Amino acid sequence: MENLPKILVVTPTYNEAENIPKLIPAVLRQAPNIDVLIVDDGSPDGTGRIVKDIMATNPHVRIIERSGKQGLGTAYVAGFKYAIQNGYDYVFEMDADFSHNPNDIPVFLSTIKDYDLVIGSRYIDGVRVLNWPMNRLLLSYSANVYTQIITGLPVHDATGGFKCYRVEALKTIDLDQIRSNGYAFQIEMSFKVWKKGFRLVEIPIVFADRRLGSSKMSKHIVYEAVFMLWKLRLRSILNRL
Repeated sequence: MENLPKILVVTPTYNEAENIPKLIPAVLRQAPNIDVLIVDDGSPDGTGRIVKDIMATNPHVRIIERSGKQGLGTAYVAGFKYAIQNGYDYVFEMDADFSHNPNDIPVFLSTIKDYDLVIGSRYIDGVRVLNWPMNRLLLSYSANVYTQIITGLPVHDATGGFKCYRVEALKTIDLDQIRSNGYAFQIEMSFKVWKKGFRLVEIPIVFADRRLGSSKMSKHIVYEAVFMLWKLRLRSILNRL
């Protein structure tokens, strides 16, 4: 019998006590060889405690607990390092709020066999976003067009956060140098994978705005992303990546 690849789904959390008891079993149902790693930033609502209660009866669940809000990017970097150190083959980025549908995971897994990074895209085969106001949708869509123009990254949804990496590709990136968060983190990681010559592909997903809890969006996240675009453009010009 063929050995199954080791798969890790990394989900950062801050105050996701309403979502996490439903999300973890929904993810684990997708394949027998999936583990879930929650990176919790000291959620005051007890998210970490809920995860540890689940861990007591389920060996496929892990947690990294951090003190205070340290950001999405650093949470994913912690998850990537965990995947590398523990011999995983593929690692997912996935939100805790069900805006990313766990039922899409098998499509990612069938696609990653031929690629190094699979990106769940809201902006191929039409616009696939539910429950966003028009101004937010236009901002997001325009930001992704702008990202393509400035960086040359051949991706329609560079700011999306539903992704699957081949761990071998992540090993070639100096994760200690990744300090961006939010949209900037997503852009930077995809850009670095692309610049190293790895194979990227987008697959269509439907993105549904969160059903429970509150959004972590802020103006700082947007400004950081704009700064990151020009930083990557300059580095590319200088051939320092």
